Amino acid sequence: MNYPNMFHIRQVFDAPKILDIEDALDRELESVQIKSLLKKGARIAITAGSRGTANIDLILRRLVRILKENSAKPFLVPTMGSHGGGTAEGQIEVLESLNITEESIGAQIISSMDVVEIGKSRFGFPVMVDRHAAEADGIIVLNRIKPHTEFEGPIESGLMKMMAIGMGKHRGCLEVHKQTVNFGYREVIPEIGGVILENLPVLFGIGIVENIYDETAIIRAVPSTRFLSEEKNLLAEAKRLMARLPFDKIDVLVVDKMGKNISGTGIDTNVIGRIMFIGEKEPEHPKITRVVVLDLTGESHGNAVGIGLADYATQRLVSKVDHAVTAINCITAMTPEKGRIPIVLKTDKEAVEAALNTIGAVEPDKARVIHIKNTLEIGELEVSAAFMEEFEKREELKLIEKLGPLSFDSQGVLSPVRVKLD
Repeated sequence: MNYPNMFHIRQVFDAPKILDIEDALDRELESVQIKSLLKKGARIAITAGSRGTANIDLILRRLVRILKENSAKPFLVPTMGSHGGGTAEGQIEVLESLNITEESIGAQIISSMDVVEIGKSRFGFPVMVDRHAAEADGIIVLNRIKPHTEFEGPIESGLMKMMAIGMGKHRGCLEVHKQTVNFGYREVIPEIGGVILENLPVLFGIGIVENIYDETAIIRAVPSTRFLSEEKNLLAEAKRLMARLPFDKIDVLVVDKMGKNISGTGIDTNVIGRIMFIGEKEPEHPKITRVVVLDLTGESHGNAVGIGLADYATQRLVSKVDHAVTAINCITAMTPEKGRIPIVLKTDKEAVEAALNTIGAVEPDKARVIHIKNTLEIGELEVSAAFMEEFEKREELKLIEKLGPLSFDSQGVLSPVRVKLD
């Protein structure tokens, strides 16, 4: 097969970046008058999610230190719904993969799947949260704010979702997702989050927004009374800064790795333009004919939710899948479709060639191919020659290197995207 010539390019966008994370956090905590919110000896629960958020260990460590300096007794609660196989031990392992341990953060981590019911939603379902968080004297909700992978609305993935789904553990998460099938995420997440705010001592939230290069752009401390309004503003900023593919019509997208630390769906649906959720309209852009995924991150611990979004996968990826863990996540999230195994081929070369052979009347060397590291890190990527005429008209795109044809080694492994950011 004649492969297309590839070019390594960089997307050059406005990318605000916080240089001093600790100083930024300190100023935000002062803005919510943290000292006035804390009583001596108060046990404060801090949410700890499963995403690969930049600087999350540094932010948590600094927060814990400040709480201790004000005579509080902070502890972390894994707040990731059914992730980690829906077990307390599995969720500890997920946090460890993010460098979140009792030693690295300086606080106890209390991992349990025990939940208590604190009320009911207006849809008539119980609202359940982690028992240890519910029994704390105060709660600090910390999460990255970004577009959700299964719907679009004024409130998507952030503080409200962390409370509604993350704090619910496996049982509460399942109840929330049941409601989303009937009433939609737009209604359910703010509703459940509101019940939690009314019934639990949430002190404030810390919202984190990242730029296109997966760097911390904003840290914002949000009073509990302003979760809705502030999260809307932060989500708008996150969408402005979010990573997008630079071209719309794509014949083949090749993804080196998928994983839970990259996106809740393993492959960010906002990037590939495929949602696959009951009742939600599929995005109009981008238009990708075939998606190939080559590998699974180790931080996923075998959870391959989102593999069903791809058309082709490799044996290397599928051999790393923990089907039980993946099933728990998919079933709890009401998205069994995302756990379906696509066509599996032995090598990267076979998978990519199969994709190039199933894009219609387009010669492989003329195909519009994009090759990315993952759907989170797409500030740099590789594109085929078919895009170069359009590329030359785009001031926000910069050529880094001409690579030549797609390259596979003797074992059929595709050379990965090598990010060269300054």
